Amino acid sequence: MINSTSSNGVISSSSAASANNNSQSPGLKTYFKTPEGKYKLQYEKTHPAGLLHYGHGKTVTQASLAPLKDKSTQPSLPSSSSSSTSSSSLGVGGMRSAAAKFLGGGNGSRALSFVGGNGGTKAVSGTNGRVGSLGASSSSNLVGNSNFDAKGTYLIFNVGDSIFISDLNSRDKDPVKSIHFSSSNPVCHAFDPDSKDGHDLLIGLSSGDVYSASLRQQLQDVGKKLVGAQHYNKDGAVNNSRCTSIAWVPNGDGTFIVGHADGNVYIYEKNKDGSSDPSFPIIKDQTQFSVTHARYSKNPIARWHICQGPINSAAFSTDGAYIATVGRDGFLRVFDYKNEQLICGGKSYYGALLCCAWSMDGKYILTGGEDDLVQVWSMEDRKVVAWGEGHNSWVSGVAFDSYWTAPNSDGTGENIVYRFGSVGQDTQLLLWDLEMDELVVPVRRAPGGSPTFSTGSQSSHWDTANPVGTLQPAPSIRDVPKLSPLVSHRVHTEPLSGLAFTHESVLTVCREGHIKIWVRPGFSESQPSNSDPLLSTSLKDKAPVAGKVIMSSHKQ
Repeated sequence: MINSTSSNGVISSSSAASANNNSQSPGLKTYFKTPEGKYKLQYEKTHPAGLLHYGHGKTVTQASLAPLKDKSTQPSLPSSSSSSTSSSSLGVGGMRSAAAKFLGGGNGSRALSFVGGNGGTKAVSGTNGRVGSLGASSSSNLVGNSNFDAKGTYLIFNVGDSIFISDLNSRDKDPVKSIHFSSSNPVCHAFDPDSKDGHDLLIGLSSGDVYSASLRQQLQDVGKKLVGAQHYNKDGAVNNSRCTSIAWVPNGDGTFIVGHADGNVYIYEKNKDGSSDPSFPIIKDQTQFSVTHARYSKNPIARWHICQGPINSAAFSTDGAYIATVGRDGFLRVFDYKNEQLICGGKSYYGALLCCAWSMDGKYILTGGEDDLVQVWSMEDRKVVAWGEGHNSWVSGVAFDSYWTAPNSDGTGENIVYRFGSVGQDTQLLLWDLEMDELVVPVRRAPGGSPTFSTGSQSSHWDTANPVGTLQPAPSIRDVPKLSPLVSHRVHTEPLSGLAFTHESVLTVCREGHIKIWVRPGFSESQPSNSDPLLSTSLKDKAPVAGKVIMSSHKQ
């Protein structure tokens, strides 16, 4: 297996330098073929090379989509903290997407359009400011405008010690805003499209600090200090280990979770005071799952000790009933969120697990990691039901395609086919089709005999569903059905860190901050900007949900 980084996640200087080359490599094709037709490279997003700082090689890029709704639907924002330099220094982070249809993992967003932009006005030069206890400064090529409606879809990504915001509906490669943090690196972020009080962004730092803020408010104050931010776990008062994953609780009315590198997950309520209660007791057994509630009505309201070692990624099911975590110890764990109970989980074939994603119907979970495999977990069977073999290095991002429908689908749902994607440090994008009725299940090997295979036969791994609360060991390689990729395409010259699906495209993300948008077959460049009809009727009929982030925020 290829490991392109050192254990502390630092990228070599030669690798970092190559990220500054935004042109398409001569060795890379600008399209790839699927049974439905060609996906074509439409345009690219990246960071301005001149704005990179010394911390570039210390983090892995995470990118997310933020579909902002009409301004009239957003309540007015509190201004009490706008004058506070310590609480308004980190107001912009990455976003999760909003719309998805029945099949898939919630990586959808408002459809892309390729003409025009989100209504921003360009200026010749940006302004810079320095604010906050962590030394954040912002610069932008947008003119600050209090009448700016901030409507449209934005792409948020972190590179090193900076956050960048790009207008997804514009063909410009460069972002419309950048925010630099001089003392701590942004490492994970989340967006809630249905926030009720305006604070829809979350951002976690390598120092353990967490902020919530309003994306629209930051866009309206471009070139000024970040305003209206709420600060949690200030200066690591509760936990000073690196934030590794952050997520809004679906239908949680402002509740969110933050995963840390020491194996703990903390639960916060944004309507409570940001001041922290550091009085959680010492964890007696680091190997056991435990839950502790705060003694006072302060944030965080609870601590979940998940595992010994870092939590690399966490993801909620669409309805918020379950949360899945993957960690350095190689285990997937699935919890009943409301009842605070471990439901199931199991070990990777080898090494750490780095990423996870749910199907929209909550029936399956994808995981990827250091064994180069994509694992498909069944919630019904509480076990691995398929392994995807095709990557030549660590799998760093997985996602279901919530916008794809099988060409021969009859709409009855009797034999559902799932399309999902994966990316890895081998620089490849792989697309897969999962059809449970077509899986070939290995038959248990008879003593002294040769292995045989038969559709529907039961191996020892498939005999019975595991009891609730059981963590399984890694199954034998011959006990799990194998999937082969439908598509395997080298999309970047650098290791990949994530991917996302939208109605019109697939987005692939390089770990050094280079993002490519691949348009699906049948979509053209001439579609109008910010046009609501771009969202299909089927998508509008679905209730918006917080999507999965485009990548896992592990530090390899």
